[in-house]
Amino acid sequence: MSLTLTEKLLQAHIIPDACPDTRFVPGEPIRRGDDIAIRIDQTLTQDATGTMTYLQFETIGVPRVKTELSVSYVDHNTLQTDFKNMDDHRYLQSIAEKYGLYFSRPGNGICHQVHLERFGKPGKTLLGSDSHTPTGGGIGMIAIGAGGLDVAVAMGGGAFHLAMPKVFGVQLTGCLRKGVSAKDIILEVLRRETVKGGVGAVYEYFGSGVETLTVPQRATITNMGAELGATCSVFPSDAKTKTFLASMGRAKDWTKLEADIGAEYDKIIQIDLTKLSALAAQPHSPDAVTAVKNLSGKAVTQVVIGSCTNSSLDDLETVAAIVKGKHIAPGVEAGIAPGSRATLMMAEKAGILGTLIEAGFRILESACGPCIGMGFAPNSEGVSLRTFNRNFKGRSGTADAKVYLVSPETAAASAVTGVFTEAETLSYTDRAYVRSKRVSLLDGNDARLDAKIIKKAAKDEGMLIPPLPPEKAEKIEVIRGPNIKKCPPCPPCASSLKLPVLLKAGDNISTDDIMPAGTKVLPFRSNIPEISKFTFSRIDETFYDRAERMRFAGCFIVAGENYGQGSSREHAALGPMYLGVRAVIVKSFARIHKANLINYGIIPMEFANPADYDIIKQGDTLEIGNIAEALKTGCPFEISINGKKINGTNDLSKRSRAILLSGGLASYTRKGGN
Repeated sequence: MSLTLTEKLLQAHIIPDACPDTRFVPGEPIRRGDDIAIRIDQTLTQDATGTMTYLQFETIGVPRVKTELSVSYVDHNTLQTDFKNMDDHRYLQSIAEKYGLYFSRPGNGICHQVHLERFGKPGKTLLGSDSHTPTGGGIGMIAIGAGGLDVAVAMGGGAFHLAMPKVFGVQLTGCLRKGVSAKDIILEVLRRETVKGGVGAVYEYFGSGVETLTVPQRATITNMGAELGATCSVFPSDAKTKTFLASMGRAKDWTKLEADIGAEYDKIIQIDLTKLSALAAQPHSPDAVTAVKNLSGKAVTQVVIGSCTNSSLDDLETVAAIVKGKHIAPGVEAGIAPGSRATLMMAEKAGILGTLIEAGFRILESACGPCIGMGFAPNSEGVSLRTFNRNFKGRSGTADAKVYLVSPETAAASAVTGVFTEAETLSYTDRAYVRSKRVSLLDGNDARLDAKIIKKAAKDEGMLIPPLPPEKAEKIEVIRGPNIKKCPPCPPCASSLKLPVLLKAGDNISTDDIMPAGTKVLPFRSNIPEISKFTFSRIDETFYDRAERMRFAGCFIVAGENYGQGSSREHAALGPMYLGVRAVIVKSFARIHKANLINYGIIPMEFANPADYDIIKQGDTLEIGNIAEALKTGCPFEISINGKKINGTNDLSKRSRAILLSGGLASYTRKGGN
């Protein structure tokens, strides 16, 4: 029987004993929605989520990580205004030394790009405590973002559980025109599918157009596939993949991977690349997509190029080609954050960096930075064009800014004109655009940057510390600063709950709305009592105070569609848990956040009748009388409000229900659950 590439990769990692209720026959499709358990080959963490991940990993009690490879990256909280961030960096380094991880030092680059360059392997599974971990799908990995506790369990040798996803095929034909990029491909998919269209699905790319895309272009698409709500996205591993890995000095890591002939997809999305034009996601959602030509002439005050989505050497090369001999327009501030130290060094050797500086770009640190509100915030009511993956309201650090998501080409063209501009309307020469096809500078065939320089930069070990041998690791003492606190325990599962609705929210509530990022908040990532004070602060500044007045005795949250979209940041579950949130009742959930709620003992349920959302007001008291029964049997939750009975759906897997009955994943794992 013919299988999709996704099915083949997942089946190669199935652990049958960990999902005994699922029928699994090798080579045959697994029923969509069934619980599957897969072996995790690699993990990654970043410092905004990693500290909590490792605090939890320490409680598991294993002397060394059991994965093939695990890496701790520092790329989020590199802005050091006091001791907190550096203390966490020292904690993370000592943890890596003690437990057998690689440690990527501050300044080495953004985790997803560095991992793609240094460690990613076709056919492997990667679990990361960052929602953009699916970047690895650009080289044929099953790369999934998850909460830190799930990653901690995987490092301890545990399986990762998920519902068998649907597989959506994206058939690409034709070739992109100069001035149109991979960013426009994923924006087109978002325009069609929306930010919740991919929940419970993997997007698998195939067709003749795939071979025209470089690995950095593919990685842009898989990275931003997270905005679809998808489990992950994946490309085949082909000749382009082989060339990329060889350029990184890792030719031996390549293997050919593709779907079987005749593979059947749950649906197919067809995109003719020749017909694509430059696109932009308008404020404040990645799926609010329109053509750049519809915005032509609109004034711009800021341009930022970088983030894990568009910060590769090829992205910088294209920007340099467009701005060469020009200068950033008056009234525009422009910055560039190279994705990795290796990219920065290669850009300098190729003359790209000099061109960007001459044009007036500020060179920012190789880190996430502005994408998470860590510096380079827009002006008040500013119009900021960013090559990033998210434009949620306030995420930039400026509450009233208008943030648009665009390609590097559009960003560069708009930076020098001062208004929204399609790059293809400008006269410029891009030496990497050869015979109507994009050619990667990383191939080593360009006179500006030979293969030896690329390999030297890619393999530079200066900022990457390898694992210590076990005999040295066991002597390491973990360094803990005063801001690092133990993760608070989850409350035991109640058989019934009668509690007030402390907050009623609308649709598309993001994890940034639940628990903001930025310079004020993220330094408390390893201190749950302190970071919890920011919970829901962007929606209701009084939430913490009201929960405190109740002595955190317990409450419900009610919301609309796509609750918890965005980051894998488990603090968006930890903060509410600490403040007494016991259940969240919504119209629909984003995947990762729903899993994080379960992991921390908060019951996620959806309205059986979405119209019931309208009858609940903030401050109402709800009673759920059959919690224990529902979690044991899988029957619907029965909710009482003002004498009226409504139902909450119970689509939780048997394992998820067991986790909730145990009082969260940590307790479940300690009791021997798999």
